[in-house]
Amino acid sequence: MSFRAVKNEIRATPAIEGAGVKLHRAFGFGDTSESDPFLLLDDFRNDDPADYKAGFPWHPHRGIETITYVLDGEVEHSDSLGNRGLLGAGSVQWMTAGSGIMHQEMPRGSARGRMHGFQLWANLPSSLKMTSPRYQDIQGADIPEIVDDDGTRVKVIVGSFWGQKGPVDGIAAEPMYLDVWVPPNLRKTLPVDTYSSAFAYVFQGTASFRDASAPEGVKVEKEYRGQELNIRDMSGNRTLVRFDTGDEITVRSGAEGVRFLLVSGRPLKEPVAWHGPIVMNTRAELMEAMRDLQTGRFIRENAAAK
Repeated sequence: MSFRAVKNEIRATPAIEGAGVKLHRAFGFGDTSESDPFLLLDDFRNDDPADYKAGFPWHPHRGIETITYVLDGEVEHSDSLGNRGLLGAGSVQWMTAGSGIMHQEMPRGSARGRMHGFQLWANLPSSLKMTSPRYQDIQGADIPEIVDDDGTRVKVIVGSFWGQKGPVDGIAAEPMYLDVWVPPNLRKTLPVDTYSSAFAYVFQGTASFRDASAPEGVKVEKEYRGQELNIRDMSGNRTLVRFDTGDEITVRSGAEGVRFLLVSGRPLKEPVAWHGPIVMNTRAELMEAMRDLQTGRFIRENAAAK
């Protein structure tokens, strides 16, 4: 077994998207190699409906998959193919945009006015960029949750973990997407595919992911010297933690416990030409997509056979 060291930690930054939705962006619209095959992660969390009610009106997607995970409130969605639905608390939608789709998502808060969820974008390989669009809508009750003997809880949204398989399947990047809760003051080791890019996103509580080599029960107080990392530093709310290679990560939770997303996927290692929600491999393909938008050819009903 080889533990994954922490490559870097990043605090999510405020951003405004859609028609004025206030959110925090963990990563996106930058160097895609660090998170390949993932392109973007947004944390939309608000207690004031004025910060999210304008939503994300009609907009195009091509060449990517979008993963929406709702923790609180509801998101009403519809598209240019006539699909409609409502994502409630605990539910997930995995949309394969493929050749192209026009889509809108309109958040509706809970009875208390709260809205909280995440949207992750995964790139599609060149062989699937123009595949036919499809949806996978998963209710919260259909997402398996594992409770370990020490109280650790893991919801398996995508992939296989501790003998459970998530309900979302057929995804190009062979990802694992987990919602993990570790009780207070606990050191926990979690398996991760050796060949996948992996990151954790902390959204509740605090934890250190930097003490992989510290024996259990030994207090380590090392300042940063070369590869030695100060494990007194705790990752807190809205912190993205990227990992280096290896097949396990370790987390030591803080006094209030920690809840985080743990996401991994096989890198595509392909060139990226990106403009907003349209992601292709070359600038020529990107320009073609823009012309399709302008000429009404963006929606292709039989793209897979093209």
